[in-house]
Parts: sequence; C-alpha cells; structure tokens
Amino acid sequence: METAATSTPPSAVNAAEPSLSRAELSLTISAEAAVQAKKKLVDRGTPDAAIRLGIKGGGCSGFSYVIEFSDEPPRARDRVFSRDGVRFYVDKKSLVYLAGTELDFERTLMFQGFKFRNPQEATSCGCGHSFTVK
Repeated sequence: METAATSTPPSAVNAAEPSLSRAELSLTISAEAAVQAKKKLVDRGTPDAAIRLGIKGGGCSGFSYVIEFSDEPPRARDRVFSRDGVRFYVDKKSLVYLAGTELDFERTLMFQGFKFRNPQEATSCGCGHSFTVK
C-alpha cells in the first residue's frame, strides 16, 4: 500500500490571510486517502461531490476531527485541496489547527479508516478521534 504523501498544490478560493504563509496553510492528502474518498463518493452516488475536512470543539481531549460529504460548492472562505480528481474543502478556522496535517487511509488489524497525522497535536485520546493542540 502506498502511503507517500504528495498532493497537487492547494488552490485558494480566496486569498490567504496575510499573517499565514502558504506552507502554514498546507494540507497533504495521501494517494490512498484520495482513492478511498473517491470510492466513498462513488458508493454514495455522488462522484462529483467533495469531502469537507475540519475540526469541532468536543471529544475527550478538546477538539474532534470532522470528515463529511459536501454536495455544495465551497464556501467563500474555504480552501480547496485536490488530489487525483477528488476535492477536499477546509474552512479557514479549521485550517489553523490542521495546517501541516496529512490525511491518510490506514488499515491495521484493529482499525480501518481515515487517519489525520497532525503535527500540531499535543495529546490525543485513546480512540484517536479527539486531540489537543500545542
């Protein structure tokens, strides 16, 4: 299974905030994550929809990751990332916490699913779905 993290350069829907560099606003989608996201979209019957990535407050560690289908066009302040024909939307506030993150798809004996590899995580809970930031 290929887990190399490469992606097409992100395209901004709106100009980036002046205080954040392009590197700070980066998010990487692995090839396997793009394949699995496309499969989920096709299985759902909406192959041209997008995947929304984000964070929300809650969970046992403070923040929880969010992965949702998005049938709508990107919102005005979203960043749009693309990998192998799949579009991923990230809202501006979530990108602050997800900057530098790799979205991968992991298969182990105990788990199969999308995995956020976030360098900003200070701690995470045992289930791996919630985290605190540095």
